[in-house]
Amino acid sequence: MSTTHPPSFAALRIPAYRFLISAFLLTMMADNIEHVISYWMMFQQFHSPELGGFAVISHWLPYLVFSVPAGALADRFDPRRLIQIGMLMFMFCSLAWGYFFLTDSLQLWEAMALLVLHGCSGVLWMTSTQIILYDVVGKSNLPSGIRLLATARYLGLLVGPAVGALMMLGLGPKVGIILNACFYLPNLIWLMNAPCGPKFRDSPIAPPRAFKGFKDIFITAQEIAHEHKITSMILLAGAASFFIGNSYQAQMPGFAQDLGHGDPGILYSTLLAADAAGALLAGLLLESRGGILKTSPITAIGLAVLWCASLLCFALSEQYLLAILCLFIGGFFELSFNSMAQTIVQLNAPLEIRGRVIGLFNMSALGMRAGAGITVGLLGGMIGIHWSLAISATCLIAVSSTLYWRFKHKF
Repeated sequence: MSTTHPPSFAALRIPAYRFLISAFLLTMMADNIEHVISYWMMFQQFHSPELGGFAVISHWLPYLVFSVPAGALADRFDPRRLIQIGMLMFMFCSLAWGYFFLTDSLQLWEAMALLVLHGCSGVLWMTSTQIILYDVVGKSNLPSGIRLLATARYLGLLVGPAVGALMMLGLGPKVGIILNACFYLPNLIWLMNAPCGPKFRDSPIAPPRAFKGFKDIFITAQEIAHEHKITSMILLAGAASFFIGNSYQAQMPGFAQDLGHGDPGILYSTLLAADAAGALLAGLLLESRGGILKTSPITAIGLAVLWCASLLCFALSEQYLLAILCLFIGGFFELSFNSMAQTIVQLNAPLEIRGRVIGLFNMSALGMRAGAGITVGLLGGMIGIHWSLAISATCLIAVSSTLYWRFKHKF
């Protein structure tokens, strides 16, 4: 890579990227608005904790199962069209929720089917977006593009629930969920003629490989086994997702209750906001100070260890202000190491199987989050969420340290 530092917010200087990130932000916001409204209405209808658990599993399990097949499809077909299919699926889910809410006819199996379809929509959208990102910004601006997209993701996670709550209060959940379908339209329309995809690539395109379904997972893993930078980042992302992921956010009401004596709703919101604010600061700081961190596996692993350490301190903290500070720092390091890991994978993925490799990374980084429901959630039910998060963070520090030693001394 070049030794000169890239300009601040380099990717935003590209007009096509400004369209891409704006559409991405609206889609992420709409995704979370749908969660807020649909989860509330399902709770009112069924009062089922099991359905709430299924909602979490159905959101992440498709990434574990379908990420590599989705990447293989993006290698063979135009990824813009796959994203558009994902947008249509998202819109169908919002409109279907609206229909069932308006007619008061929602049944349990229908709710479960829509939750699964929504999860599958996310796989098509997220995997293919990462592929066209390379086409839009190019290799030199890829770190900037990924960091800014990760920042937009956290902004969507922060804004989406707030907008969803306002829509429920102002318009009611039935109208709000139908209106939410409109937020997917900008992405759908822009991608009709967006300057990205196979025909816009300057480098020679390898002949498309046959789509082999789930076999592509094992074939792709074998093909990149010698690519130590890629494999180390996939292992790091998978371990981070399995041991911790975003499971501590689902347990935040319990942490808020244990840490404070004030309004638990305000304490809960403040803890979530601290995590997101740290991530937003990381995105802005790393972009405004281009080149402040060297993009390398060693740096990414070190940032992951710092993330674990901050969450370990949060888990063991008994003071509310200290817990907020730890979460803020944790959010900063989480965005930093995740965006760097993804950058390393994209920069080193072979062109002819880039979609499959990105799919494998997503399978590890997102799909393995289903396991964190066991390591933090289920274990937390037995020994307490503070100790389950602390143990999970300690295990991840051990795994990350092993990866650090292995990469530094063998490669």
